[in-house]
Amino acid sequence: MAGPVVGGVAALALVLWEELGVGGVAAVVAAAALVVRLGIDEEAAAAALLPPGKALVAVGTPRSGAIMECPMDATASEAALVIQFHNIVHDATSQSPQRDPEDEHAKRHFSGEEAIGQFPLAASPSILLHLLSSCELDPKDLAALEATCTFFRNPAKFPPDLELSLPELAALDMCQERAMFKLMEAEEKEWLKQRCGGSWKLVLGYILVGEKNYRRGKSQVIAGPGCSIVVTTKGGVYSFGANSWGQLGLGDTEHKFKPCLIRSLQGIRITQAAVGSRRTMLVSDTGSVYKFGHSTFGPFDYYGTAATNEVSCPNPQLVESLKGIFVVQASIGGFFSAVLSREGRVYTFSWGHPDRLGHGTEIADVEPRLLSGPLEDVLVAQIAAGNCYLLMLAYQPNGMSVYSMGCGLGGKLGHGNTRNEGTPLQIEHFQTFNIRPMSISAGAFHAAVLSSDGRVFTWGWGVHGCLGRGAEEYMTLPTAVETMKAVHVSTGYYTTFVITHNGEVYTFGQKGLGLQDGEDDESGDILAPKLVTSLAGLEERFVQISSTNAGDWVDDKLVYSHTVALTNSGKMYAFGGGSKGQLGVKLAEGKEAMPPFQVALDLI
Repeated sequence: MAGPVVGGVAALALVLWEELGVGGVAAVVAAAALVVRLGIDEEAAAAALLPPGKALVAVGTPRSGAIMECPMDATASEAALVIQFHNIVHDATSQSPQRDPEDEHAKRHFSGEEAIGQFPLAASPSILLHLLSSCELDPKDLAALEATCTFFRNPAKFPPDLELSLPELAALDMCQERAMFKLMEAEEKEWLKQRCGGSWKLVLGYILVGEKNYRRGKSQVIAGPGCSIVVTTKGGVYSFGANSWGQLGLGDTEHKFKPCLIRSLQGIRITQAAVGSRRTMLVSDTGSVYKFGHSTFGPFDYYGTAATNEVSCPNPQLVESLKGIFVVQASIGGFFSAVLSREGRVYTFSWGHPDRLGHGTEIADVEPRLLSGPLEDVLVAQIAAGNCYLLMLAYQPNGMSVYSMGCGLGGKLGHGNTRNEGTPLQIEHFQTFNIRPMSISAGAFHAAVLSSDGRVFTWGWGVHGCLGRGAEEYMTLPTAVETMKAVHVSTGYYTTFVITHNGEVYTFGQKGLGLQDGEDDESGDILAPKLVTSLAGLEERFVQISSTNAGDWVDDKLVYSHTVALTNSGKMYAFGGGSKGQLGVKLAEGKEAMPPFQVALDLI
C-alpha cells in the first residue's frame, strides 16, 4: 500500500502546488491527508480534485473564489458549468493595482526562506476547502492539518465566521450535509458546538460516531425475535418473519416468508431501526419515530404475556409522545425501550420504578422519561438496550466513556459487582486502563465494547462461552478477548459475533443453528473466537452483523435465534432458525434452520 499512497501524495501535492499555490510542506500535508484517507493511486489523486470527466480551469483572478468545470474534450471558451464556492472577504488593502503576474507566480511557491509551516496561498483557497469537505476527511485528519501547518490554522476569512480556519469550515460544511444538523436552528447548532467542546470538528466527530455505530442513513440489517427488518440506503424498509402482533408493519398479522416492502412508509426516509419482542421502532431522517407491533412499550413475562391488556398495531404509527424531540436512534430491550435525541439526551419507556431506570415512576408508566442525574452534562452518542439493562456511549472532547444502568445480575453492568443501578453510572474500568471505547453492544445478558485500537472487551453472564474467554460463569469487569483487529461487534442471546478489519466474521458462545463449523467442546459451545468458515467461503467482505438478542414465543413455541449479515457490496446473508420466515425463505417441512445463504434483496 505504501507505494500507491506515496505516489498519490506526490501527484496530489503537485496539483495543490501548481494549481492552488499551496507551497512546500503545506501541499504535502494536505495531499497526504487526502490520499491516505482515500487510499488512491497517482492518477486517482489528481482526478480526486474534480468529478469524473472534468478538468480544472481557473476563472478570473486567483482570489475570485470561482472555478470552471469543463469536459475533457472541450475548450475553456465553450459553455461550461461555473461553481461558486465560498468567497474571501477582503478589506480595503486588497483592492490594490494588479501586480506583475510573474512576480505573483513566484510568490506562490515555497522559496526555502519562509519560516517552517508558513506558506503563501495566492490562488483561491475555496477550491482547497471544497476538497477538504467533499473528501469526507476524518475530524482527526482535519485537526492534524491545523497542528502541522500555520496556513491551515489561520482564519480563512470566509463567511459565516471569518475567524474559522479551513479545517473548521470543512467540518462545518460536512455537518451541514447531515439532516440531523441541517434542520437545527442557529442557536441550537451553537449550543451543540459548545457542548461538544467548542469546535465544529468535535461536532462532526459526534455525528460520525452515530453514523458508524448504528449505521444511521446507511443500509442495515436487524435480527429480531423470529423476524428481520432491513433498511436500504435510500431509506426504504423491508420486513419478514413472525408477525403475530403486526411487528412487520405490513397492515396484517400473517407471517411473511420473503422480504416485503412497507409501502405505507413511502415518502418517509428511515435512517435507523430497532427490533424487540413483538415490536419494532423506526427513526426517520427528520427525527420522527414510528412504531408497530405490540401497541405500547410495556414489558412481557418469560412466556410472552403482556403486563397489561394491549392490542396489536400492524401499521406504522407516529409516536406522538416524542413530538418535539428530534430522535436519532432507538433501541428495544426485554423490559423497556429507549431513544436518543440529536442533542445527546436519552429517554426511556416503561420499567421506571426504583432500581431500574431511575425515574421513580410506576411500571405501568409508558411515557418517555428523560434520564438525567449523572448524564445532565454528558453528550450521549449511542445507546444499546439489553434484556434488563441499558448501555450508553458518552462523547467527550478528551475521549469517549461508557455508562450503564439497570439489573446488575451476572455483572452485566461492568462495575465489578452484581448490584442493580437505578441511575446511569460510568464504567470506570475503561478510563483506569486507558481503554478508548468506540462502540457498544448489549446482548440479552452480556455486553461488549469495541475500542479504538480494534480490541473487543466483554462482560456479564458467560453462558455457553459467549464472553470468548472459556467457560466463565460470569465476569463483572470488561475483559479483552483474544481476536484479530476488529471493526464491528454484535452481541446476541448468549452469542457474540466480531467482524475484523479484513471483513471476516468470528464468533463465540452458543453455536448458532445452521453453522456447521466444527465444535469446541462436547456441548457444541464455542469458547473462544472462531472463524465462521461457512461465511469465509463466500469470499465476501462483511461490514455488519446482527443476531437475535431476545427470546420470544410464537404460536406457543419458543423461536430459535437467527443471524443476518451485510456485505460491503450490499448483499444480505442469513442463517439460523427460520421456521417463521425470518430468513426470508420458507423452509421445507420439518426443517428448523438453514446455513448461510443470500437473501433475495438488494440493499444498495
